[in-house]
Amino acid sequence: MQESLDSLPDYLFWGVIDWDFRHQRPQHLAEQLSLGGRRVFYISSTLQDDPRAGFALRPLDQTGRLFEVRLFARTAPIIYHIAPDATLACQLRRSIGELLSWANTHQVVSLIQHPFWTPVAGVLPNSRVVYDCMDLHQGFGNNAVELQDLERNLIGAADLTLFASAWLEQHWHQQIPRTPAQQWAVLRNAADFDYFSKPAQHPCQAPDQGPVIGYYGALAHWFDVELLAAIAEAFPHCTILLIGADTARIGARLRHHTNVRLTGEVPYRQLSAYLHAFDVCILPFRIESLTMATNPVKVYEYLSAGKPVVTVDLPELHEFQQQVTIAKDQQAFIDAIARALQAPASSAESRQRQAFAAQQTWQHRVQALLALTEGTQQQPRVSVIVVTYNNLAFTRDCLASLTADPQGQPLEIIVVDNGSSDGSVEFLQQWATSYGQTLILNDSNRGFAAANNQGLALARGEFLALLNNDTQVTAGWARTLRRHLQRNPGLGLIGAVTNNIGNEAKIDIHYQNSQEMAVRARQYTWRHAGLIVPCATLGFFAVMMPRSTYERVGPLDEAFGLGFFEDDDYCRRVEQAGLSCAFAEDVFIHHHLSASFAQMPGKQRQLLFERNKALYEAKWGRPWTPHVAREKP
Repeated sequence: MQESLDSLPDYLFWGVIDWDFRHQRPQHLAEQLSLGGRRVFYISSTLQDDPRAGFALRPLDQTGRLFEVRLFARTAPIIYHIAPDATLACQLRRSIGELLSWANTHQVVSLIQHPFWTPVAGVLPNSRVVYDCMDLHQGFGNNAVELQDLERNLIGAADLTLFASAWLEQHWHQQIPRTPAQQWAVLRNAADFDYFSKPAQHPCQAPDQGPVIGYYGALAHWFDVELLAAIAEAFPHCTILLIGADTARIGARLRHHTNVRLTGEVPYRQLSAYLHAFDVCILPFRIESLTMATNPVKVYEYLSAGKPVVTVDLPELHEFQQQVTIAKDQQAFIDAIARALQAPASSAESRQRQAFAAQQTWQHRVQALLALTEGTQQQPRVSVIVVTYNNLAFTRDCLASLTADPQGQPLEIIVVDNGSSDGSVEFLQQWATSYGQTLILNDSNRGFAAANNQGLALARGEFLALLNNDTQVTAGWARTLRRHLQRNPGLGLIGAVTNNIGNEAKIDIHYQNSQEMAVRARQYTWRHAGLIVPCATLGFFAVMMPRSTYERVGPLDEAFGLGFFEDDDYCRRVEQAGLSCAFAEDVFIHHHLSASFAQMPGKQRQLLFERNKALYEAKWGRPWTPHVAREKP
């Protein structure tokens, strides 16, 4: 698979329908994003029955930027009927991990369009979670009740929630407390103006029976059959043309009206030809919660053709009130149709409708979407404390990795130097000035715990990370660790997996340089999306905690001097506070291991180890438990 651009995220559309079912908002947004240079993977609502972790892929364009994906899932359940249990969610995470690993994806924007996907899409590493709230899902009879809880969770956790209508935003505003870090925005529907504004090359042959009063879209339970019957009776000289899948026996209920014609579902590529045969376009919906929440795509398309539109009184249509006629009742609807039929076919009103629609295209919507998904977003501040003692080359690489992620959240970086004598001080002074970060210079080596405590005392972040200077972080590391802590309130401390450590956080991974490391790390972390592993003790080469942990547990114990056992001690104190420790399988940080201690003579290092081991055992009243590596699979 070709390398994706570092600066542009891949977009995952977690679909509410299959790609070919009907050409609607999801397909239009996906196509426009791909035309704008993003790779888009449209996750089909239909799963593929397979016990393995994997996917089936179908290219949808010639550029290699738009795909339909079917994820493997045992028994392939219907997404509207159940909420995924732990087993299904685990397999789906592994399946999407296989896709992202194969695609060598660097970063992701997950555009979730149905709450079923929440336990999968909501936990991907290095991702921005966007809920595209298009409809009032509980208004559809086929959605399981437990999916409503998932939707509430999704709105509460998403970085950005898009509402297709102002009514939907107000509905959820009354139910979900919104945090300052969350973005909400109304992103209405639109039209493919170029397609619908131009007369078709092969126009649909108009019916023989007079002018055409037309509608296209679903003929479902929200369709007002009584209103249609009244229209058919009021205009016996007209053809009432209804285009769309009839799932509510609309045709059977109108069979006595001989001027009503139903065509069934029509391919999207033929819709414009039918639309241009309409003399008047109608929107005959029942007034209920489901329709009140809608921002009808078809109205933008009707107006793109310059057609007069008569509609029932839905909240969103007040946005169109200069271009459409809103009827308050049945008689007003019929009167509005009569006036529209008498108006000249080519008029100033028609041009005005098209001028409005030309500013309401899917290109306009995607530009607004990109400003929200790829623009600066308010996020909880993360403070990173890096303690340095010589090893300038390692420090350069570490700090470069912290500032290299183009889509990473801004970090507060506090470097505490413990009396380096190898040129580190001069480099750090220049670096801190260039990047506007904080530098603390100690005259001597105060030790690991004391130096970190200096940084922690100055840190302003809601989340606090301790990072050795002999590490290199990977893209999205801080965002992913932070999200694990936010999703797991009982978790007091979290670390990453690595190539080099003396405990179970060490994984089997091999690479020759930093570029290869980034690729291998992505492959591993995508395949372990959302997975955290409880552990007794974390190595403090790279850990993060919420500020609440620091406030409950306090600073590191400086009695351990230059180092050794302060991390074991802190983990015991976290446990004592009723919290747990874990490492994230979906965050990888490269570690050289013991770079500072390697400068210490072996005998001195061993004496320090033994001293601090005795100090630890005396403090906790039990023997120290040595760290062990994970068992090989």
